[in-house]
Amino acid sequence: MKLTVVGFWGGFPGKDEATSGYLLEADGFSLLLDCGSGVLSKLQHFTEIENLDALWLSHYHHDHIADLGPLYFARLIKGQLQDKKGPFPIYGHTLDQEGFQLLTNEEVTKGVAYEGTDTLTIGPFQLTFVKTIHPAPCYAARITYNEKVIVYTADTAIFPELYSFAEGADLLIAECSLYEGQDGAAFGHMTSAEVAELAEKAKVKDVLLTHLPHYGDHQELLQRVKQQHKGGQVSLAETGWKWEG
Repeated sequence: MKLTVVGFWGGFPGKDEATSGYLLEADGFSLLLDCGSGVLSKLQHFTEIENLDALWLSHYHHDHIADLGPLYFARLIKGQLQDKKGPFPIYGHTLDQEGFQLLTNEEVTKGVAYEGTDTLTIGPFQLTFVKTIHPAPCYAARITYNEKVIVYTADTAIFPELYSFAEGADLLIAECSLYEGQDGAAFGHMTSAEVAELAEKAKVKDVLLTHLPHYGDHQELLQRVKQQHKGGQVSLAETGWKWEG
């Protein structure tokens, strides 16, 4: 499977960039993980919007769903031009009913509910979940394809169950919103030191730092995790960054 970073900023997009969005592809199937501000524009550098097969959402904060409206219009217009039928599936949890209701729009998009206890099959991918520690109800996802595993933390403070959930992942996509010494628990986000501890305790291979802050030096985040995690590559997310496994 191949993962491409479409957007990686936390809160709001940097200039000419996007907030959370990750394109996952295998066996001709394309799954988008989260759809934040600017994602639809950047996505078109990597695939056509009509080639998307499904969207999975971790939660309903704007930096993860802001482009749902543009996605609806893109699917509507392209569907009319190409005479495509059938609603586009958007997988979302129901802990926030108001957020979930946003996913179904006429016959263009259709919300598909998942629960935290589900094992969800989307195309060739199997997904399991753990509820994270965040101001809005949010789920991390463990995504399996054949024998390869990607774990996407989504937005979260560190918590004990996350270590076992991420155990042995080939790629850990870890939110890294804060610098060492800041109070991650107060904001529902992780610091670089907490990501380093997670990567080591879970014995993951490669680590991608994402949901990056709009201040400070991101190289400090990278170097802090590299100091502790020796099991594989540690990278800062950027538009177009790719991983294959």
